[in-house]
Amino acid sequence: MNDSDIRVEQRYRLLVEAITDYAIYMLDRGGFVTSWNPGAERLKGYKEEEIVGRHFSTFYTDEDRNDGLPQLALRVAEEEGRFEREGWRIRKDGTRFWANVIIDPIRNAEGVLIGFAKITRDISEKRAAQVAIFQAQKMEAVGQLTGGLAHDFNNLLTAILGSLEIAKKRAIRDDVRDLIENAIQGAQRGATLTQRLLAFSRRQELQIVPVDVGDLVGGMTELMRRTIGPEVLISAHFAADLPKVRTDSNQLESALLNLVVNARDAMPRGGEIGIAAELKTVPTGQRPTLPPGDYVCLSVRDQGEGMDAETLANATTPFFTTKGVGKGTGLGLPMVHGLMAQSGGDLVLKSAVGEGTTAELWLPVAGEKDVTPAVPTPEQPVDPAPSALTVLVVDDDALVLMNTVLLLEDLGMETLQASSGEEALVALRTGVLPDVVITDHAMPSMTGARLCQEIHARYPTLPIVLATGYAEIPEGAGDLGGVVRLSKPFSQAQLSRALAEACQGGRCF
Repeated sequence: MNDSDIRVEQRYRLLVEAITDYAIYMLDRGGFVTSWNPGAERLKGYKEEEIVGRHFSTFYTDEDRNDGLPQLALRVAEEEGRFEREGWRIRKDGTRFWANVIIDPIRNAEGVLIGFAKITRDISEKRAAQVAIFQAQKMEAVGQLTGGLAHDFNNLLTAILGSLEIAKKRAIRDDVRDLIENAIQGAQRGATLTQRLLAFSRRQELQIVPVDVGDLVGGMTELMRRTIGPEVLISAHFAADLPKVRTDSNQLESALLNLVVNARDAMPRGGEIGIAAELKTVPTGQRPTLPPGDYVCLSVRDQGEGMDAETLANATTPFFTTKGVGKGTGLGLPMVHGLMAQSGGDLVLKSAVGEGTTAELWLPVAGEKDVTPAVPTPEQPVDPAPSALTVLVVDDDALVLMNTVLLLEDLGMETLQASSGEEALVALRTGVLPDVVITDHAMPSMTGARLCQEIHARYPTLPIVLATGYAEIPEGAGDLGGVVRLSKPFSQAQLSRALAEACQGGRCF
């Protein structure tokens, strides 16, 4: 080797040794390590004297070694000129990292294989980001699907519950009334499931108000104890002077009860459930799922067996359950997760096998602009709607339209019908104006929100009820002030109250 070649080799060695972000090393024809750079020591944890002479399969998982992947890698590199793949690799301390691996064959001047050059790069962060993006896209797609399904089911349940309600009122025999009552209860359970689907997809209608977490938990203590039974104890530890949070109190109660039941199910032989709350601050950039600010962290901790990493990763996926067939819908935690996201908070699950599970509800602290709305007191109930009303019913679903008309006529009201927003405007323009309009929101061509705008522009004093199972009205719908919202599915009493509220102060009376 002449002086020029020696200088080239020295520069090459200096370059390789200066690289610390990549593991760059040489293998002989059999796959045994013959050189080791500082980047390889930093990445894999082995010093040069510890690894030179050992086979490179040392870095592979047991599964990959059993599958013959190290031998395959060398064979592909030799036959095709390069081997490149991503996969798990093992450090000296036993921890795993996701690696990008390149193996190139080295040949002498005569073309004879004398070894391999191997480059390994840790791309764990890149893979984690890709997995997070994929998971977010998957959950968004599932959310859109479940939201659409929930809307369709809500329409069906609206028709079923309304028809059963009228059938029960008209039934003569008591045994028939009992059968109808059973059917009503079943349909109501279905309505609860659709609410959970809507909560997961963040389309549930929420009443966001300031809530005192301590008072809420205190008021639920007896209910929780009756629900979980005597084998499980409940202990509560709350920091002093906790501020109020922004959330829907009814949905938070449902979420908390769900978490407590999950905690009980995780302890079949009994134990203790700890409920705690404390004020925490999230600095800028610390948590990607939460904007910076103050939060009350409400936690539910159990002493159960805990979850492994795979179960924990899937815990908030809709329809995933470990409770067995017929014992769980797999919608409880997704509902809680959706509620937290929709109200500006987050659900955090912490668990390990043998260490129990802690579910944390991060609830944003209420601000000065958050005002507790006035709630009608028992002494000031909403009067029922007058029976001598003419109501224009607008819905593109024939079953829901027929059911709503049936409920209204059973109350003694006159009805007009339209199956679209355009048809409703024609009816208003060509006939006698009704006393009130009730319209569905999710209709093709012209939504209920758009129809409300058109009616307000042409008939500003005409009361309107907007029936929908969704939480939000899309952007661009404009101001819908004065429109009464009615959640689907609704009962005859709820329908009557909504009409009465819409008519208050108007010309209905």
